[in-house]
Amino acid sequence: MTQNAKALIEKYYGAFNAGDMDTFLELLTDDVVHDINQGERQTGKQAFRAFMDKMNTNYKEQLVDMVIMASEDGTRAAAEFVVLGEYLKTDEGLPPAKGQKYHLPAGAFFEIRDGKVARITNYYNLQDWIDQVAKA
Repeated sequence: MTQNAKALIEKYYGAFNAGDMDTFLELLTDDVVHDINQGERQTGKQAFRAFMDKMNTNYKEQLVDMVIMASEDGTRAAAEFVVLGEYLKTDEGLPPAKGQKYHLPAGAFFEIRDGKVARITNYYNLQDWIDQVAKA
């Protein structure tokens, strides 16, 4: 079960890095719960799709140095990684975008149900990101 969970998360992030949003979203349950870093909780694949559309408009990101862990029963997983990004378009309430590059440690926790991601909770240090893009 652990290997299945790890393989799912590897496929999830592989699709993200490839910009393959169809595969990325197919790996989610229809009622997926998304806990946005320092933000709200959204529910449903459509809400997640809208979030990703906004993210892909405002940011260009690749995730590297990935470490994935999973529970023995395969119902929970976690990932630690580094976000290599570029701030493309100003996001509401954040500093102006002018193509600033950033290098941001991050992590995520997952709940897995029926071979799909049922919950994802992302964490990163928003102040670190703000400091990086403000200085650039």
